[in-house]
Amino acid sequence: MGDRGTDNHSEVTDFILVGFRVRPELHILLFLIFLLVYAMILLGNVGMMTIIMTDPRLNTPMYFFLGNLSFIDLFYSSVIAPKAMINFWSESKSISFAGCVTQFCLFALFMVAEGFLLAAMAYDRFIAICNPLLYSVQMSARLCTQLVAGSYLCGCISSVLQTSTTFTLPFCGSRAIDHFFCDIRPLQRLSCSDLFIYRLISFSLSSIITLPTIIVIIVSYMYIVSTVLKIRSSEGRKKAFSTCSSHLGVVSVLYGAVFFTYLTPDRFPELSKVTSLCYTLVTPMLNPLIYSLRNKDVKEALKKLLEMKNAIP
Repeated sequence: MGDRGTDNHSEVTDFILVGFRVRPELHILLFLIFLLVYAMILLGNVGMMTIIMTDPRLNTPMYFFLGNLSFIDLFYSSVIAPKAMINFWSESKSISFAGCVTQFCLFALFMVAEGFLLAAMAYDRFIAICNPLLYSVQMSARLCTQLVAGSYLCGCISSVLQTSTTFTLPFCGSRAIDHFFCDIRPLQRLSCSDLFIYRLISFSLSSIITLPTIIVIIVSYMYIVSTVLKIRSSEGRKKAFSTCSSHLGVVSVLYGAVFFTYLTPDRFPELSKVTSLCYTLVTPMLNPLIYSLRNKDVKEALKKLLEMKNAIP
């Protein structure tokens, strides 16, 4: 297929991922940055999952959610980073139609699942701080499993809807996707049809997905703040806020970047690429660092694990 395309999206065999519009000599620098960040993502998230699974003291709802967060971060960054790094060295920068669909589908699945998982983590913190005496009863293993399974289910449903809506567009323009991965807005720009209905559906899906999770997070933290302010001990208030600050930091970075990218007018493609880095690479890299460096239990579990490895002859 030529650059002008045809009138039927089924005849598209591949796309071109334009990536970052920088001088060719900077591609080596970008490759090294992506490689370093991705290596940290692999090391941090695999390490976090290993620590949580091997230390019995971390067999609690909070760490169960945190382990699943590391799993999601690891996989959705792996959907994006390797292909982006390959394209820094490739002259064609092509991705097959099936590859683009798969990348888009998996990315949408894990991103939405992460949003619902962060809402579940906020609810867990709410129960732990506002109803500590009932925590072990209310946050049962069954409920935690249901919340995580529900997060993945919502991710699957959203992914199927977004993928089917996006790839039924008639791609009759250029094959060049002005991004470093297959994302909804750059794909919509390739269509020659009237996008009003498609964009309305896309915006509605985004709102339906994000609003419930945001409401749960905001309401949970409203109750948490109200409860913490009633604690007379300054040490108690500090400890309570400390358990929530890491989660709030992750939520702020993730949702801030997502809002800018998907819920604002599509006028600055290059800026959107930069903000996309926040939730595709930066957040998955920072999450293990934030939760490990600010968490005494994780640091002790890591120390114990390292001591065990050193003790093995």
